[in-house]
Amino acid sequence: MDKVNTESVKQFLLELQNSICTGLEEIDGQGKFQTDQWDRDSGGTGISRVLSDSHVIEKGGVNFSHVFGKSMPASATATRPELAGCSFQAMGVSLVIHPRNPFVPTSHANFRLFVAEKENQEPIWWFGGGYDLTPYYGFDEDCEHWHKTAKKACQPFGDHYYDRFKNECDDYFHIKHRNEPRGIGGLFFDDFNELGFDKSFTFVQSMAKSFLDAYLPIVKRRAAEPFEPRHKDFQEYRRGRYVEFNLVYDRGTLFGLQSGVGRIESILMSLPPKVQFTYDWKPEPGSEEERLYTDYLRPRDWAD
Repeated sequence: MDKVNTESVKQFLLELQNSICTGLEEIDGQGKFQTDQWDRDSGGTGISRVLSDSHVIEKGGVNFSHVFGKSMPASATATRPELAGCSFQAMGVSLVIHPRNPFVPTSHANFRLFVAEKENQEPIWWFGGGYDLTPYYGFDEDCEHWHKTAKKACQPFGDHYYDRFKNECDDYFHIKHRNEPRGIGGLFFDDFNELGFDKSFTFVQSMAKSFLDAYLPIVKRRAAEPFEPRHKDFQEYRRGRYVEFNLVYDRGTLFGLQSGVGRIESILMSLPPKVQFTYDWKPEPGSEEERLYTDYLRPRDWAD
């Protein structure tokens, strides 16, 4: 049985945070991420890196956290009753990029390791995470590039993994109270340990390293697109869906809020800077905005 090597995972996650921030700074061309290193007496440390009001990125955050607790929060034991009475540690990198230009999609990624322990028992561990894309205006070539890059990252480990994690992403990032996807999906996995620790970790590294390959070409292609106030209004309206999902359904957000060991500013870093909640808004028939709903906000096989 592979040994759980938390130190190797932590080192990789810190390197991942640095490489993603560097890549985003280069494509933004103007802003630099501010670094905030924090330490909580209640059991957590982390590094929050935030870029605001810049040339390409209106608000972006790339956070590393490593938190500890003596007991599991309700959000975890409700679905995993065997974790009751366990102490835990969780570490991960989580990022959300909210672009300035409405033609550039919002992106989200998260890669994490969770370890639960109880005296005289083998530790329970798993990896989780993935990445997903939330466009405001749809472009087939962007969606195809995103999903083909994700599929390529999964293929060395088995042809079935992309389909499985793509379907799990479509299921997870679904706003149930609106019966509507948050975006065009990507990869999502949780409770992942079936390959043993070493190979599971290698798989997670492959997916994590592919994020910039998936996202940066789309940003480069769309960042200079001219846009009008109506496009910005629609972007801010659709950002409201992001807020709804993160505060109602997102497991990471709920775990951070319920565990009491996270840092609230870092947990809610994912929320967009400006949002519009417009009562009972409907797109005009035949408009670009309606096309987002009819052509993109539905599960599709973009990689084939």
